[in-house]
Amino acid sequence: MTERRERPRRTVHVGRVEAVERLTPHMVRVVFGGEGLGDFATAGHTDSYVKLLFPPPAEGDPEPYDVKAIRESRPREEWPVTRTYTVRAFDAGSVRLTIDFVHHGDTGLAGAWAAAARPGDTLRMLGPGGGYSPDPEADWHLLAGDESALPAIAASAEHLPEGRPAHVFVEVAGPEEEQKLDVHPLVRVHWLHRDGRPVGAALTEAVRALSFPEGRVHAFVHGEAGFVRDLRRLLRVEHGLPKEALSISGYWRLGRDEDGWQSSKAAWNRSVEDEESAALSGREA
Repeated sequence: MTERRERPRRTVHVGRVEAVERLTPHMVRVVFGGEGLGDFATAGHTDSYVKLLFPPPAEGDPEPYDVKAIRESRPREEWPVTRTYTVRAFDAGSVRLTIDFVHHGDTGLAGAWAAAARPGDTLRMLGPGGGYSPDPEADWHLLAGDESALPAIAASAEHLPEGRPAHVFVEVAGPEEEQKLDVHPLVRVHWLHRDGRPVGAALTEAVRALSFPEGRVHAFVHGEAGFVRDLRRLLRVEHGLPKEALSISGYWRLGRDEDGWQSSKAAWNRSVEDEESAALSGREA
């Protein structure tokens, strides 16, 4: 199944905080509602995502809020900062949008905002975009990622097709970060605890050790760019999976904030694809 990733729509929505819940020590759930989400709608992808705009709305901001106009008319230091987050759930009937935030204390931007958010606070967002949903025709499914991918993995796991086996691998800091996933009986969920090891080490080992079931797999692999690169090589080169069988991307990269990562991501992806092409060519020779 060839995945076509949709770009986020440029409509600016305004979500009003309805509830805040601490799911685990490092995961905060924020539920948004309000009239500002009246035009919000997803295309049904389980990895739907939005671009959150910081700082939050303030008195004197132009309305309607036009990101393009602001970038064309104001100095860069006055541009909004964007952070990309998965739509954990959206209920069109009640107009409730749920987003889960990884929180590491006062560091970072979006996580710190979520931890301090209170009902009545507002936040602007662009989107949603998306491109992945579990292929109902695949013989089995593989989902793998770290905390940053957990909301998308959880949303996808809830929509895995009945009667098809699946392996779900999630690496988190420790057992206190595990969440209950709503899955059918043929889905095996593997929680991997980092316990001080480098990000992705336990995850890569576990996926590499998996005995792949027979048949065509549809795989979703997202998270820190280093282990995503390693797992991409495993799936593409060692297991010979075609690109259309994969939804795979680095959500973030160690040592970079989102702005730095996004500015270098295209070059990183090209280098990964070049290495992959050389390895595949070597196998075919």
